Amino acid sequence: MNHRNLIHRRLFVVGAAALTLSACAGEILGPPEAGPIYPVRPTFIPAAGGEKVNWALAVMRPDVPGGLDTDRIALLQPNGTLDYYANATYPERVPAAVQRALVDGFESSGRIVAVAREQDALHADYNLVTEVKDFEAKYSVQDGIPQAVVVIHAKLATAHGRKVLANFVTSKTANASANSTGAAVQALSQAMNEAITEVVNWALAAAPPIMPGESAETTASPAEQLLKDVTRGSEKVRGTAKP
Repeated sequence: MNHRNLIHRRLFVVGAAALTLSACAGEILGPPEAGPIYPVRPTFIPAAGGEKVNWALAVMRPDVPGGLDTDRIALLQPNGTLDYYANATYPERVPAAVQRALVDGFESSGRIVAVAREQDALHADYNLVTEVKDFEAKYSVQDGIPQAVVVIHAKLATAHGRKVLANFVTSKTANASANSTGAAVQALSQAMNEAITEVVNWALAAAPPIMPGESAETTASPAEQLLKDVTRGSEKVRGTAKP
């Protein structure tokens, strides 16, 4: 074999090795294969009774801790570390899923004039501000059957001025039927349904009605109205009441 042929052979071997390494790197560093998508679908059943309210509500995007602000399905290990089910996601990130479910819950109640997400720019009387503290499948033992945990803190505030009128906390759990991603998501759907149903019923009862010609800012709470009535009575006795 002459010197020129030997050089050509070495170049061929080096080139082939480089192509092989490049292909392997693509498999290692490339994006993972798309896994199954598990929607969280709470089913709301309207409660019997309850008067229809005369105000509109804007549901703010929920505040969610960094580890849960994702489309990945979170799980809590027995040692307290946060992890995720492998190769599985929700259709959307947790804040968007909870916000959408809250709107659906209010609409399903059939008791509200109008409700929408804050980004839909609804002319609202009140804002619902929420914080999701927990939204994960919790394992008490390794490779056991998890329990879904959903904890939501809610505040009802006036749309203009953002005056907080009431606070509420709901914590719900549901046991999964098996140690699987699908069973965990079903349990999360159940716990989410119960938590949001409680938030909806609480908000519908907590917000003062809007009087004709008034807004949420000028509508006094029962305690505030009582104070005004007592003050007016004292002024009348002193003869200083204003017309």
